[in-house]
Amino acid sequence: MRRWLPHPLLSALVFAFWLLLVETLDPAQVVLAALLAVGLPRAASSLRAGSRPLRAPGAALRLVARVACDVVTSNLQVARLVLGSRRRIRSRFIEVPCRLDDPGAVALLAGIITLTPGTLTVDISPDRRTLVIHCLHAPDPQAVIDSIRERYERPLAEIFSCSMPPS
Repeated sequence: MRRWLPHPLLSALVFAFWLLLVETLDPAQVVLAALLAVGLPRAASSLRAGSRPLRAPGAALRLVARVACDVVTSNLQVARLVLGSRRRIRSRFIEVPCRLDDPGAVALLAGIITLTPGTLTVDISPDRRTLVIHCLHAPDPQAVIDSIRERYERPLAEIFSCSMPPS
């Protein structure tokens, strides 16, 4: 059974969320939900290979709360920028040195950056040591790097038990 459903709770969530998303109990959609519920967690298991298990649930909850607040705050900042004078916008690409040594933590960091309005992870270097991000407004690139390190990278290092070299 574990071979077909390596993560039963995740499978149940995928099944339920798919049916909620399509808003129907049409037999074809139920079958598709079942296929997704079996296939996606199995595929995700191979992506987690080599990644450490999550640690520090308190830090994880604080990070989720921080990201949620940052998403709301960033939405307001982006709206103010877009609705204001476009000449004020200082858009640029920034290379962010990544100090995390866990592939799952690096992927999560890239996802958090992309999730936050006004920033987008464009590339991750093959050695996972540099993220290239696009910022809608970054007059001070070093301030953006410092913010990412303090707000996201440090909690991720705690959650994933990563060793981080000093900056």
